[in-house]
Amino acid sequence: MMRLLFILLFTATISSFAQPSHTDEPAYLTMPALAAPETHHYAIEIAGIRVGTMTAVRQPQANDRTTYTLISDVKVRLLVYTIKIYYKVINEFEGKKLMLSTVEATTNRGNYSSRTEWKGDHYDIVANQYKYDHKGTERNSIDFTTSSLYFYDPGTRNRVYSEYFGDYFMVAPGKPGQFNAQFKDREDEYIYEGGRLVRVIKHNAIKNFVMRLLD
Repeated sequence: MMRLLFILLFTATISSFAQPSHTDEPAYLTMPALAAPETHHYAIEIAGIRVGTMTAVRQPQANDRTTYTLISDVKVRLLVYTIKIYYKVINEFEGKKLMLSTVEATTNRGNYSSRTEWKGDHYDIVANQYKYDHKGTERNSIDFTTSSLYFYDPGTRNRVYSEYFGDYFMVAPGKPGQFNAQFKDREDEYIYEGGRLVRVIKHNAIKNFVMRLLD
């Protein structure tokens, strides 16, 4: 039971917050003003019990660049054991093209990471996560990732790139405002209201894992 709960928590979709670089001149003299970051906060729940938080940030940068950050912090206390997972995703886009994605996870079962990097004519992909390892290349441009789902619905896309797995998962529309995602035996629901992602449901045989928008 404890092992299954850990896997459930760890495989959930979940930079330090990007700041303009400092120079000797005031920022307003060296670069145009950047748009304010867009931030969303989510409660992470199992069986209606809050076990953590997740923050999603979209930060516009200079030169048509955008940084997406997902930070998840989970702690579950069991009778004689506490599960801790701190999870950070940083995605750097140039225009609509992913240039670099890093995933870092710190847990009491070990530390794990994934990396997807554009190398001029292809992506190098390495994913070393809990009970999951993958290496590969991708020559097609990646323009939409899991982190993008927290700011835009997938529209007519039928697949989305998972930074965690270093691979694509399939997406299909369900009820209005709902999109169903599937990767191998994992199934998620992304639910939007008024263009905002308000809930993510990760299906599991034990208990569903839910992320609920707080603001």
